[in-house]
Amino acid sequence: MDQHRLESVQEELARAYETIAQQKDVVERLQQQLEREQFAQELRQLMVRSSTASQLLSPFTHSRLLEMVVQTAAEVISADAGSLFLIDEEAQELVFEVAIGPKARQVKQFHVPLGHGIAGLVAVSGQPMAIAHADQDTRLALDIAFSIQYVPKSILCVPLFYNDRVIGVIELLDKQKNALFTPEDMYILGLFSHMAAVAIGQSRSYHDQQSLLQSLIHAFTQDNVQQRQQLYQQAESFSHWVTTEDPSYARMRELVTLVNELSLYGEQEAALCSTVLQGFAQSLRLRNLAVLPS
Repeated sequence: MDQHRLESVQEELARAYETIAQQKDVVERLQQQLEREQFAQELRQLMVRSSTASQLLSPFTHSRLLEMVVQTAAEVISADAGSLFLIDEEAQELVFEVAIGPKARQVKQFHVPLGHGIAGLVAVSGQPMAIAHADQDTRLALDIAFSIQYVPKSILCVPLFYNDRVIGVIELLDKQKNALFTPEDMYILGLFSHMAAVAIGQSRSYHDQQSLLQSLIHAFTQDNVQQRQQLYQQAESFSHWVTTEDPSYARMRELVTLVNELSLYGEQEAALCSTVLQGFAQSLRLRNLAVLPS
């Protein structure tokens, strides 16, 4: 091999070593990501087998998600105000969880007895209601309306069902342009109520994620202290990854959630998703190599 060829090979090796060094941190982060995803998958399967639930995390907090459901429902159906109540079983009353509109702050201080007002009646009966002339309807909760100085002209209210049980209601007030709520509006609000009920049910199941993880780990590793300690450490790391507000981790969670959603559509869809992501990653690697100094 001549001197020129030797120098060329040495330069190629030097660039390769440099590339490896630059990619080391990325590789380590990807490896950690993979380990967390594998742990999440194993834990999810464990939870499904124990009939606990099928999902661990959501990109939104519980309260923010419910607020978004009510806001979006009000915008889609063109209502001036809206609220979401949850049933307090012990007190036998409805509690405002979300309220939007001109009197949102004032109305949140009230608790509504079951059977009182339109919301209370829907919570007891489990049947949706649309009221065209609410200001003339004797079933309206006039005590609350007069207290906040807001008497609605029209009301649409649907129950929140979870596990075949009413856990609350969503109520919209005053369709815009003095229009009346229609059967189609009731159907659409029913779809939003289903979304909210699922979110509430999952939140109740996973209110303390770290406690849930530890109780599951303890239950399935009672005879192996070393394995239990190792899983505790992994659970703590995983829980931090799930809850941290660091933007890079948030983006990773969004990608993981999206990939998980796509994979649920079937093996072909999952394979296509994997192929697309692998191709995109490979193109980024090649582009990165192309811009490296020679």
